[in-house]
Amino acid sequence: MTLDPVVLWLIAGALMLIGVIGLVLPGVPGVIAVFGGMLVAASIDDFTRIGWPTLVVLGVLTALAFAADILGSLFGAQRVGASRSALWGSALGTLAALPFGFAGLALGPFAGAVIGEYWARRKLDVATRVGIGTWIGLAVGTLTKVALVFVMLGVFAISWLLG
Repeated sequence: MTLDPVVLWLIAGALMLIGVIGLVLPGVPGVIAVFGGMLVAASIDDFTRIGWPTLVVLGVLTALAFAADILGSLFGAQRVGASRSALWGSALGTLAALPFGFAGLALGPFAGAVIGEYWARRKLDVATRVGIGTWIGLAVGTLTKVALVFVMLGVFAISWLLG
């Protein structure tokens, strides 16, 4: 049994929309949802308009967006001289804050990095600087991820229109 192409387009569009919204909402795998929607859309015409070369490019962009999101806060923390405890604190703070939505995502890495750095060095000014560096890195990583997803959408649209 195959699904009607209209239903598949609705599923593809919904995945991409949910994915774009999920770029800034914790707990929603935004980048994966966007790529999944593109994969569903490409399959509708048996990959005639959107072929495997384009899907490979989209897959690489997906991986880069994932890496930007994960590595942003780590690079931000390392840039200001964070200890290993601060890096672990940032990661744990992010995980602990996920249930608290956007506010948790904004504050969790900062708080975790500050606590981890304070634990390691017992200097509040250094810990605060590390927390701010971590948060800036997270913001840069998120902006990079958003930009890469919009590049993905552009590549997909151009390939579909020219295909």
